[in-house]
Formats: sequence, structure tokens, C-alpha cells
Amino acid sequence: MSAIHEIRQVSPSRLNRLTQTVSAYIEVTKPKILIMLTFTSLCAAFVAAKGIPSVSVMFAMLLSASLSAGGSAAINMWYDRDIDVMMERTAKRPIPAGLIEPSAVLWFGIFLGILSVTVAFTFVNPLTGWLNAIGYFYYAVVYTMWLKRRTPLNIVIGGGAGAFPILIGWASVTGGLSATAWLMFMVVFLWTPPHSWALALYKNDEYTKAGIPMMPVVKGPHSTKIQSLFYMILLFICSLILSVNGDFNYFYLGGALIFNSSLFYCTWKMWKEDDQQFIWAKRTFICSLFYILGMFSAMVAGTF
Repeated sequence: MSAIHEIRQVSPSRLNRLTQTVSAYIEVTKPKILIMLTFTSLCAAFVAAKGIPSVSVMFAMLLSASLSAGGSAAINMWYDRDIDVMMERTAKRPIPAGLIEPSAVLWFGIFLGILSVTVAFTFVNPLTGWLNAIGYFYYAVVYTMWLKRRTPLNIVIGGGAGAFPILIGWASVTGGLSATAWLMFMVVFLWTPPHSWALALYKNDEYTKAGIPMMPVVKGPHSTKIQSLFYMILLFICSLILSVNGDFNYFYLGGALIFNSSLFYCTWKMWKEDDQQFIWAKRTFICSLFYILGMFSAMVAGTF
């Protein structure tokens, strides 16, 4: 009886530790960002197929894209563990919180990257495999290890990392890349600066403390807001060009006008706002999240 009683006492503790460890491994893949990236990848596959793609190809593509994005995110968390602990926004991540060993996260990230490329080459096509590998390297090495701590253009150049899932989704269906695929890529690429800089504006103190040369830290809020407007204008233009080049119906054009106008309005109000206030910076950041959801949904609706 005493042995049974001891097992009953120990088991919940072990279960809790197991649950905590699993949750930590999931968290290092940045699941919220992962959902957005796989969503754009799926939408690109629908647009490329002009309908519903092959279920088997779509499943393999989503699995490989998720593994690539999650693996590179794990490498990002491993590399940034020294600055994550300095920032309130990231201090509770698994590594700075002491929930998981840094070396375990590194090997986990490498394993996911290898598995991603293997799945894509085996079950999709070679181009999709290469794109997974390049996207993984772009975020894990080019952005995380080279750009992020060296230049205020880290977000601008690094924006391509978040756009690679679109190319992956397109290539999985067609085996190639068209002008429409690259224009969809550019939508995310040009969206990244106003989206990321809006967050950086009201988290400027944290980035300054961590020594990350985000645009507001290096150039100040006024210059950052002007540049955000510039990229927003380019984004608007790119979205309209896509409506002509991409052979979409009026559902996409209507959505592009609505969502671009909304994000442009928020960015404009952010620029007009006093540099010491961040109400519209927060609203711009939130609006930019809905922008991606709305725009890519409109692209899918525009193909039917």
C-alpha cells in the first residue's frame, strides 16, 4: 500500500514536468508566428492551384514549412538567449526562464531544419526542399546572427525570411515560381517594416536596453514613422499591381483597397502622433496583423 501511495504522489509531479518540457519545446518554435507563416503558405498554394491543391502535397508542404519555420525560430531563441533575458517581452521565454537547456534548443532547431528539407524533397519536389532550406538559413543565420544586432535595416533586409513560406506554398503546387508568387512575396516583405517598427516604437526602451539597433533606437521615432509611411505606400502599390498581374477577381481588389487603406490610415495617424505617445503605434501593430489575415484571405477568395 505504501508503494502505491508513493507512486500516486510521484506520478503527477513527473507528468507536470513532462508537460512543462513539451510546452517549452513548442514555445521555442514561436507557434503564434508559425501559424501566420503557414497560413500564408497555404494561401499561396490555393492561389497557385486556382482552387484546392492535392491534399497529400498540401499536407507535406505544410509539414515541411512548419518544421523549417519552427526550427529556425528555435535557433533564433538559442542565439538570442543573452538579450532575451534583458527584455520584459522575452524574459519569460523557455531558455531565459530556465525551463530548457540552450544546447537542447540548438540541437532541436537543427533537427527540425533537417527534417523539413527531407520531407520536402521526399514528398513534395526539389524546389520546395531548397526553398525550405534557404528560408531556414535566412532567418536562423542571415537575420538572427548577422543582421539583427548590426544594422537598423535588420527588419528591412530580414523581411524576406517571413515571406519565404509563400514561395514554398507556390512551388509545392507548380514546381516553379511565377511573377505572381514573387509579388505575393513582396507583399509580406514590404509589410514587415511598418509592422515591426510599430512594435519597436512602443518597446523602444527594451530594445535600447538590450542593445538591438532597431530603427527607433538608431534613428529616433520621427524618422522611423516617415520610413514606415514610405514602405506602406510601396506596399499599397505592390498590392494593386498584384491585382492586375495575379489574375484575381474583384474580391481581391476590394480586399486590397480596404485592408491597405486601413493600415495606411493607422500608419498615417502613427506618424502624426506625438513621438512620446504610442497609442497609434499599438493600433498600427494590431491592424498589421489583421492586414495579413485579410489580404491573404482576399487572395484566396479572388481565385474562385
